[in-house]
Amino acid sequence: MVPSKEVAAAGSNALASINSTQTLKASKALLAHIKKASKEKAEASSKRNLLEETDGDSDQTIWLTLTTKRHIADKAKLQPGRIPLPHSLHASGETTVCLITADPQRAYKNIVASDEFPAELRKRVTRVIDITKLKAKYSQYEAQRKLFSEHDVFLGDDRIVNRLPKVLGKTFYKTTLKRPVPVVLKPRARRVDGKKTKPQKKEGEANAGTPAEIAKEIEKALGSALVSLSPTTNTAVRVGFSDWAPEQLAANVEAVAAAVVDKWVPQQWRNVRSIYIKGPETAALPVWLTDELWLDGKDVIADAEGEARALRAAERAAERANVGKKRKTVDATEQAEPPATKKAKKAVKKEDKPKPDSNDDKLDKQISDRKARLRRAKDTAKKAAEE
Repeated sequence: MVPSKEVAAAGSNALASINSTQTLKASKALLAHIKKASKEKAEASSKRNLLEETDGDSDQTIWLTLTTKRHIADKAKLQPGRIPLPHSLHASGETTVCLITADPQRAYKNIVASDEFPAELRKRVTRVIDITKLKAKYSQYEAQRKLFSEHDVFLGDDRIVNRLPKVLGKTFYKTTLKRPVPVVLKPRARRVDGKKTKPQKKEGEANAGTPAEIAKEIEKALGSALVSLSPTTNTAVRVGFSDWAPEQLAANVEAVAAAVVDKWVPQQWRNVRSIYIKGPETAALPVWLTDELWLDGKDVIADAEGEARALRAAERAAERANVGKKRKTVDATEQAEPPATKKAKKAVKKEDKPKPDSNDDKLDKQISDRKARLRRAKDTAKKAAEE
């Protein structure tokens, strides 16, 4: 267990940041384990796994996983975002970029091809496509898979990035490896006489920034980590690769953890349960764990209150069980009886008939009188036979 360093005053969102020593220690242990496991796997099997490392990277990806105490339900916080990293995930000059823009496509292609756009960055932007042509050309699953494999990074205009999941489907959004990173391609607000003013769009021109602004935005996106949250308690962010130095990985972990908690987690550190780092096939190593299991005191039910709730629930269950049953009062106490059936009704009718008196003396007299009548009848019949 790796608890938080200090807990601030009750009701405060401020907690001490994650322990740098613990982060570096976890990074060293995780990288060493991945290298050892890869070596053992290579020695055990001489056949290459063709399905391994399908994302195009020669080394395994390291993830930071953050768990919150409550679900993140704020729509504004569920919007995709990015976090600047001390060490870029796309530092290689061979990384290819697909830029998905708003309409029209030709305007953004001209911007990338202009002389004002950096030549080195232009080589990396291998495709520029707008949302309309993306729908028309890549609506089929096979076409989406081909597009997915052709580029290393996908950037999406922030004006249409929320429409891309429906267009690109599970091919891109099943994992977070190549989900489009949002970029701002519209013109920036400019200061005129000390006040910010929105640039006026001229008729027939695209609402796009200058080549220098767009190039700067693309470079920022390539040096950032994508944050794509869902309405759950778990969030995963890519922070590095298995061939990095532990110090590089630890620096990215600290930067991502601080930014995610500060910007995307409601109530910030008070709502964080744990922070881990892990590889694709490794166990998660803890970097930060909370000292408080619950967010507020109201999340914990006291014993007395819990017993009262249980009693009320039992009473309601008993009432539901007695619905449709007849009741009768016996000695001022209500007792539930099952509904009367036809057999029960016949039995009740028989019981309603008058029964003979059960007096023994009267019964004995009736028997003796009957015997006397029978004797007299026999005597009369015998005399008639003799005559």
